[in-house]
Amino acid sequence: MSNDKNLVQYDEDDAVKYIQNYLPQETKGKYSDDEINYILDIVYEFYEEKGFMDENSDDSAIVDIDEDELIAYVLKNTQKDKINNFSSDDISFVIQGELAYCESIGIFE
Repeated sequence: MSNDKNLVQYDEDDAVKYIQNYLPQETKGKYSDDEINYILDIVYEFYEEKGFMDENSDDSAIVDIDEDELIAYVLKNTQKDKINNFSSDDISFVIQGELAYCESIGIFE
């Protein structure tokens, strides 16, 4: 998915701030930074389970992420953890915001 030099640039706090600003107006302020971080943790758990974070993977390989599958995975985990205040649309916005953050710092180059 990325090389080591780009991972150093990823800052969790900056990512959360970026996502909070990325969210549509009607969603801004709806979730705390901790809640955004919680969703991101589940997203990266999904990436790891799918092998997208494998250090031995080809950095030039195209990664195709099924957003519907990812959203379902996040929702399943929030329900398992008894945190049910996330909608699938809001999770999608968080995921899109996180991908936009990664793009903004050049992780996908």
